[in-house]
Amino acid sequence: MDNTPRERFRSGLDVGTGLAAASFLLATSFGAVTQAQGWGTLAPVLCSMVVFSGSAQFALVAGLSAGGGVAAAVTAAALVNSRFLPMGMAVAADLRGGRLRRALEGQAVVDGSWAAAHLGGGRFDRYVLFGATVVQWPAWVAGTALGVAVAPDPELLRTLGLDVLTPALFVMLLIDELRKERANRLPALLGAVIAAGLVLVLPPGPALVGAAAAALVALVRPADAHGDSASDSGSGSASEAASDSEAACESEAASESGSVEVTR
Repeated sequence: MDNTPRERFRSGLDVGTGLAAASFLLATSFGAVTQAQGWGTLAPVLCSMVVFSGSAQFALVAGLSAGGGVAAAVTAAALVNSRFLPMGMAVAADLRGGRLRRALEGQAVVDGSWAAAHLGGGRFDRYVLFGATVVQWPAWVAGTALGVAVAPDPELLRTLGLDVLTPALFVMLLIDELRKERANRLPALLGAVIAAGLVLVLPPGPALVGAAAAALVALVRPADAHGDSASDSGSGSASEAASDSEAACESEAASESGSVEVTR
């Protein structure tokens, strides 16, 4: 594993480059969709600069196109982005500085970067996180701007088969995550089963949010591990106490033997 912050940051850049390429294509599609809905030129680019979340932005587009109104569309986007709350809580311990600095560093928490920065055991490499995100944001904004300027057919990515790039990258990140820590295999399997069931009755976005409930399994495991650790610790303490007691008895017996010899 790379040791210096610079090497870890470069490692994040390597991961982020692949994610940025997929993000660029997806953002181009987003820009094209907004033009088909009459968003204008500036609004889509500003949206990508501020929101920086493909799932939330497409949820916003879908909500507005369905005629649900701005409030309903924003609510849908906010619900999709609610996943960043537990993700931010997970990485918070590895951020540095006061509240303001930690809040700024937390802006680097996006799906691909978060997964790439996970070291296992609930620990994250903040330099990998920063490196992976710093190339994705400009790619997302630039892709949106290109989609707005060129306004290609929104179905172009699907026609060319390029819409599989982002899912494929996330599958690769998932496989890497499962290799790091075997304990993640059960939540991943449960999440897949839940998503497969929910997608039959719900749109993909809400189905994926519901599948996140499988992560609750991980909350049980640390408690079990702690209990096992405490049990091991207790067993170790008992063994040490027994050894000390035996040593004390032997020492006392030796002292008595010495006293008897002197008396003789």
